[in-house]
Amino acid sequence: EYRQELEGMALAFIDPEVVSLILNHEEGVAVLVTQWGGFAVSGVPMPWRVLRTEQDIAAFATGLRTMPRGNFGYLTAIGNAIIFAVNEIESNGFDGLEKKIDVAGDGRNNAGHNPVTAGALALARGITINGLAIGDSDPGLVEYYAQNVISGPHAFVEPATGFADFAEAFRRKLKRELSPKLADAGPWRNTAGLKP
Repeated sequence: EYRQELEGMALAFIDPEVVSLILNHEEGVAVLVTQWGGFAVSGVPMPWRVLRTEQDIAAFATGLRTMPRGNFGYLTAIGNAIIFAVNEIESNGFDGLEKKIDVAGDGRNNAGHNPVTAGALALARGITINGLAIGDSDPGLVEYYAQNVISGPHAFVEPATGFADFAEAFRRKLKRELSPKLADAGPWRNTAGLKP
């Protein structure tokens, strides 16, 4: 399953439509990959980098395919992962026009900080949280992500029916996030009483 996720992410990033969308961002797109599970977040197996050229994107995809897996046990601490990502965004030295956290997982939070509280922290800092829910073993996971994980204007959950569908779901998610025309589509959890 881990290898399917990595390969799916790599394939999504080198998809011609996704590459074109990234290249349309004149200053590039800054990306970071973390791994998480239980109370501890592994750190940063792929540190911040800016994707500006096709070569940058290809090198990033290669890095995804060879990224080693951390050891996290079997708990799912979504809130902890969000707080870690907020701190990374706040301290990365980039001045992004948009700030987003993507949470991909196949389970509900069962350890650590409440993801709703963590989402409020992100929202207060102008960071949107989108989700990719792998729901083959939990048919209610998409709704759980919609109610408890995503946060911010135009935030959305992209469903994957299983790990075999992950590559296509991740590609859809990237296209939606990177395209101004598609970014407005979809529901979001209103944590601040704001209108979408």
